[in-house]
Amino acid sequence: MVTPDGRGGTWTLLTGHGHVLVEIARSPQARMRDIAAVVDLTERAVQAIVADLEAAGYLTRSRDGRRNIYTVKPDMLFRHQAQEGHRVGPFLALLATGGEAVTEPEAREEPADSQAKPHGSRPAR
Repeated sequence: MVTPDGRGGTWTLLTGHGHVLVEIARSPQARMRDIAAVVDLTERAVQAIVADLEAAGYLTRSRDGRRNIYTVKPDMLFRHQAQEGHRVGPFLALLATGGEAVTEPEAREEPADSQAKPHGSRPAR
């Protein structure tokens, strides 16, 4: 695999879970096979990832007839300690919608002081 800058390599910046979460944020009504094709994983792998994300509270699933509708929870925190205290919403807004906010229907406003954090800042321990 050749990357856009011409260098070889097979790794990607996001994990499968990250790719699937971004794709669901882009297209909440997408079928598993459609997500699998976009993120280049098997349908079974995508199903397992969606189950993980749902169990961890990153998304919810509802039904509309025969179709599943997914709602991403933008207030959820990243799981890795290197991103401690950072919410997934701004990340998804950047990658899934080109910078527009990703919100759930009943999303609440956060206080202004919690939204603007300098890059690389971490909460006090």
